[in-house]
Amino acid sequence: MTSAHEHPQAAHAGPGGHEAPGAALAPTPEEEFAGNKRTLHPWEGWLLAALAIGFTVFHMIGLNFYPMEPLLFRAIHVGWGAAIGFMLYAPLARGRQTGVPWYDWLLIAASIACAAYVTVELDGLLFRAGAQFTPGDVVVGFVGTVIVLEFARRTAGLALPIIAALFIVYSFVGPWMPGVLEHKGFNIDRFFTYIYSEYGIFGVTTQVSSTYIILFVTFAAFLNVSKVGDYINDLCNALFGWARGGPAKAAVASGVLVGTISGSAVANVVASGMVTIPMMRKVGYDKETAAAIEATSSTGGQITPPVMGAGAFLMAEITGIPYGEIAFAAIMPALLFYIACWVHVDLHAIRLGLRGLSRKELPSLGRMMSLLYLFAPIVVLVWALLDGLSPFRAGALGIGTAMIAGVLAFRLRDFDMDDETASRFSALQVGQRLVVRIVSIVLLGALFYFVPVTVAGFAGADIGEWGTFGIALVAILILTALFGWKRTGDGLVGAAKDCTQLVAVCACAGIIVGVIALTGIGGRFSQMLLTLAGASEFVAMLFAALVALVLGMGMPTTAAYAIAAAVIAPGVIKMGVPALVAHMFIFYFAVISAITPPVALASFAAAGLAQSDPWRTSWIALKMGLATFIVPFMFFFSPVLLMQGTWPEIIQAGVTASIGVLFLGAGSEGWARGLLSLPLRVGMVIAALLCIHPGTVTDLIGLALGGLIYAWQVLHYRRQRHAPTHH
Repeated sequence: MTSAHEHPQAAHAGPGGHEAPGAALAPTPEEEFAGNKRTLHPWEGWLLAALAIGFTVFHMIGLNFYPMEPLLFRAIHVGWGAAIGFMLYAPLARGRQTGVPWYDWLLIAASIACAAYVTVELDGLLFRAGAQFTPGDVVVGFVGTVIVLEFARRTAGLALPIIAALFIVYSFVGPWMPGVLEHKGFNIDRFFTYIYSEYGIFGVTTQVSSTYIILFVTFAAFLNVSKVGDYINDLCNALFGWARGGPAKAAVASGVLVGTISGSAVANVVASGMVTIPMMRKVGYDKETAAAIEATSSTGGQITPPVMGAGAFLMAEITGIPYGEIAFAAIMPALLFYIACWVHVDLHAIRLGLRGLSRKELPSLGRMMSLLYLFAPIVVLVWALLDGLSPFRAGALGIGTAMIAGVLAFRLRDFDMDDETASRFSALQVGQRLVVRIVSIVLLGALFYFVPVTVAGFAGADIGEWGTFGIALVAILILTALFGWKRTGDGLVGAAKDCTQLVAVCACAGIIVGVIALTGIGGRFSQMLLTLAGASEFVAMLFAALVALVLGMGMPTTAAYAIAAAVIAPGVIKMGVPALVAHMFIFYFAVISAITPPVALASFAAAGLAQSDPWRTSWIALKMGLATFIVPFMFFFSPVLLMQGTWPEIIQAGVTASIGVLFLGAGSEGWARGLLSLPLRVGMVIAALLCIHPGTVTDLIGLALGGLIYAWQVLHYRRQRHAPTHH
């Protein structure tokens, strides 16, 4: 039997399945995939681990116990993250050497020095903000900006830093630019002190990376060290691996559960694709299709509530729309996306006659059901967010619950139970084991959370702020000791490493957003958009989709959305498009750029794992995600698909849109009870568009057209089956 936690990812494990000392310092799959990942000397590895643990702990304390001045918190966030990044990544993939060279030590020192300057000069910087500056402010602003550009280049590639550099140049050459691009221009002193502030690098994008992103990346890291991530993959395989095309369906299902938490489609692909792609190949999927399925399902996680890869929180910060409203609005488009993926996978398996894996090759469903309590961290996170708790408190509760679930699983040796032992349990025994563990999680949660909170609440006035922190610290240390110091260290180190690219991307995007605000190009661009589109909102939205796709082809979703939202959203909102619709539209196209040729980052990552043709993989992924290109236009025409309407309207739109997605899958895959001819495929796509478009008349026409085509297919292939054969 092959399970997720028996995959080579566990190559660092020691006897008995426990990780060998120093495993936290070994490259993760994501890092091994990065061509410029550096090999460190042992002492440098320990220094990196110390920096990484300190980085994550600093954020957990700052977010939950000791709030800091935002400028200071974000400056330390970027400086500390850059120091880790310059240790992890070499300047180039070629010519990498073991250890950190002298020039990178200089960059590390400069990163720390910039953060230290903000710390020492904080009061002066806040007092002088936007009005005056000192030579030190200018030097630190210049050095800090260069550091951010290089940090982003190493971790995220050339595209984003080049765009940021062009915006920087634009700030100085404004007087010589034509038409709407002209502005008065800025001198070096004014520019760099503005950009290296809360108006630029430390603006809304870094606010999101220093709060929501680090929190949920840490949550994901603790899910991994608690083996919850492995369990989710195994559970999906146990549930769906036996069905036709089973491993592909398992990949789609795990994409829903795991992908929403990560902020990177590429990271999702590399982490899960190492397991899912070989399993898909085993049942008969070709290399390109297996890679495309993994790329598409991993990308969809970023449009899946509640976390949406931190996109929901960034959107809330930019628009002022409550997070809960954004997450609620994303439910139906996410469902349609995964229905589309599932339909494509199923029809492809039918067309090629693919089967699933045998039960012996899959994890035991009984064993998986007895471990169902491992879902507790995700359940607690969702409950806390829906109950109105702050994302910081919800994330902390989720991390704590992941540790408690891990304590139970490791202490009770639930991961050591084999399928043969699990098969002896009756359904009643499985239920009893599950209830005992769930009750244990509740009791331990009360012990480690509610008891300290209650004690601190009653004694708060007497013990003061530090006394309250001390009570919480004791509870955390006890839980850490039970969970295991090494596992906790691995989680903290993994969180910092996984967050590095997102820190760089958000800081670099802040440069672009800052230049847009400083030069006023955003307003003039919006005016130009209004002129080009005339009175047509549809033309404006087409233009918005194109900009979001182009930006997203070379950079992670967070940066692509932030930049597109700053440039495009104000213009389309001025035309009368609701803010939620405009921003959700832009966000969706920024997400699906990861599977859109010619630069489909998620598809290329999956192709690298599958050793398939990247170009063909990208086009297959594009076909699978076709519904996601259509749905944004549909909720633009009618926001009912964003849960904006009465319940009867929402239910009708959801049902007919789901049927439309089925028709779309049949049309693009070319199969409905048999091969579809080209005219019938076109007819199915038209029926799909009519059904997905909200409206009773279009729904009825689409259902009738799709139903007629399906009926024709049934009759046609039935006649063929009963037709006499001639020899």
